[in-house]
Amino acid sequence: MIMQAEAKKIYTPEEYLEYEANSAIRNEYYNGEIIPMTGGTPNHNDIAGNLYILLKSALKGKAYRTFYADQRLWIPSVGLYTYPDVMVLPKPLELQTGRKDTVVNPCFITEVLSKSTQNYDRGEKFVAYRKISTFQEYLLIDQYRIHVEHHIKTAAHQWLFSEYDDPTVTLSLSIFKLQIQIAALYENIDFSTV
Repeated sequence: MIMQAEAKKIYTPEEYLEYEANSAIRNEYYNGEIIPMTGGTPNHNDIAGNLYILLKSALKGKAYRTFYADQRLWIPSVGLYTYPDVMVLPKPLELQTGRKDTVVNPCFITEVLSKSTQNYDRGEKFVAYRKISTFQEYLLIDQYRIHVEHHIKTAAHQWLFSEYDDPTVTLSLSIFKLQIQIAALYENIDFSTV
C-alpha cells in the first residue's frame, strides 16, 4: 500500500489574520503557511528589552516609534507577516491597508538569535526584510555569547556588514546617529544558563 503525504493547508492572509486574532500564541505567516512562534528564553527577552529601552530613551522626542516583540509587520511582496524582536519606524506609521494593528514601514529591525531561528534570521528573513523600501539597518544579537552582527544599507542592493565580539566596543547605529556600547545590550545576561 502506498501512503500519500498529507497536503499542507495553505491559508490566505485573511484566514491567517482571523486565526491570529483568536490564537493564544503569536504566529508568523509565510506564503500561505502559519508558523507558531515559540516563547523566548530569559536571555532573549532581556537582550531585546535592553535594546528597546536604549532606543526608546535615545529617540524620545524624535520622529520615530519603537516597538518590542508584539508589533506585527506585513511584507506583501513576499507574503510574510512577522513579529520582529525590536523595530523602529519613522513617523507617521504606515499601516497595512484596512488594518490598525499591522505596520509596513520599519527603517530598523533587530532579531535576537536563537538556535532554531538563527539561519532563517540571517538568510530568508533578511532577504524578505530587504524588500521593504524604508528598511535601512539590521541588527542580529546572539543570546548565547557576546556577538552582534550589524548590516547597514549603503546604496540600492548594497549592505555593509560589521560584527562585534568585544563588550567594550561601541556600535554606531547610522540611521539614528546613535552610539551603543555592546556591553549595554548584554546587561544582566547570564551565559551560564544557556
